[in-house]
Amino acid sequence: MASSINSTEVWSNPMMSYRMVHQYRGQVKLVIFDWAGTVVDCGVFAPVQAFTNVFAQEGIDVLVDEVRAPMGAHKRVHISQMVQMDRIAAAWNAKNGKAPTKEDVDRMYSNFLPEQIKALESHADIITGIPDTIRKLREEYGIRIGTSTGFTSEIMDHLAPKAARLGFEPEFVATSDLVKEARPTPSLIFLNMMSLNVHPVQAVVKVDDTITGITAGLAAGCWTVGVARTGNYMSANEEELSNMEKGIHDDRLKKAYKILIDSGAHYVIDSVNDILPVINDINRRLALGEKP
Repeated sequence: MASSINSTEVWSNPMMSYRMVHQYRGQVKLVIFDWAGTVVDCGVFAPVQAFTNVFAQEGIDVLVDEVRAPMGAHKRVHISQMVQMDRIAAAWNAKNGKAPTKEDVDRMYSNFLPEQIKALESHADIITGIPDTIRKLREEYGIRIGTSTGFTSEIMDHLAPKAARLGFEPEFVATSDLVKEARPTPSLIFLNMMSLNVHPVQAVVKVDDTITGITAGLAAGCWTVGVARTGNYMSANEEELSNMEKGIHDDRLKKAYKILIDSGAHYVIDSVNDILPVINDINRRLALGEKP
């Protein structure tokens, strides 16, 4: 017979009249950056192009907003979420006479990989100013640089060397195929911490331009910084940002900020180049014993 449990009973032990509570009061040790929209490919165009082409191969036209909505997830998950969207699911059913299957998603994911690699040939530029900002984080703050991404190892084998030649070379790249379940779970953040031997999690900052990336950071228990102007929700490259009419620019930027603020990010900035004051503020809060 199962024993009854008195929910009002309070645990106590006379041998424990007090306990020690440890607080981390050091500084930021590790910043984990996303890739597309955060350090490369301003506006996140390579994945948009690749997903659009993959669905076109299936005879399905997709809208840019539909492509961007799941951005940041593992690319197979991204496709799976897209085919479940009402408009796309209806178009698929009208064309094929049935709902999309796991086999359909698997085929599209296989087709996605070469499309993504091809798209990166024209969308792999480092966002202006990033290499100098990373240098300052390393040299002036002693911070380690890690990364996490919805891209796979195969894709990063093409992108990472290009980024290194252009001045961005992190110490670790956590790709979505290295863990059982990637973002929005915190697995890729923990993988960075283990690989670089950095702890505690309060000393870690996750920087990302998507809801899924921020959600992963919050789940891990680290500080989170959303990137609005160069990212997925602003959806504009650097030339377009420079030439955009001010009213349109400010309206889109305000919407991007709101999305990232509503996701729970501790901080939201225009670009990674604005991160140094954020690091200073996090260090101040850590010194006071605050936690994320």
